[in-house]
Parts: sequence; structure tokens; C-alpha cells
Amino acid sequence: MITVYVLKSVKSDIFYTGMTKDLENRIMEHNSGKSKFTSGHVPWLVIYTEEHGDWNEARVREKYLKSTSGKRWLMKKLMEE
Repeated sequence: MITVYVLKSVKSDIFYTGMTKDLENRIMEHNSGKSKFTSGHVPWLVIYTEEHGDWNEARVREKYLKSTSGKRWLMKKLMEE
């Protein structure tokens, strides 16, 4: 399974969307500064995840969540929880 995830920076209140096969390891990489973009905004919290069956399906969903309409959908979803 491929996990599509959304992180929120505690430091700068921004979001990051990505995908991985190993979410726990990927979060550790983000919080240890191993990713170029996320290194300046640590620490990160996972605020949303979805599981997908393959990379193509996950990539389509990741691109949607990065779009304006996807960001609106996510904010609405998070407000409901």
C-alpha cells in the first residue's frame, strides 16, 4: 500500500503533501531535515493520511490534494473531524 499524507509544520503553520510506502520512516526523514523543502520548517505533524493500492493512484490523489480545490476539500474534511 502507498500512503498519501499531509503534514503541518508546527514552526511555520504550512502544509506539505507527499506519498510513501513507509510513513513512519518518511516522517522521521522530514523531521530530521533530510528533505530539502521540509528541513526549514521542522517539526512536522501528520494531519491526514490515505492508503492507495498503487503509485499511479496515489500520485493522482497527491496532485489533487496539492491543488486549490484539493486543499479546500481537505480543510473541510479536517473541520468535520
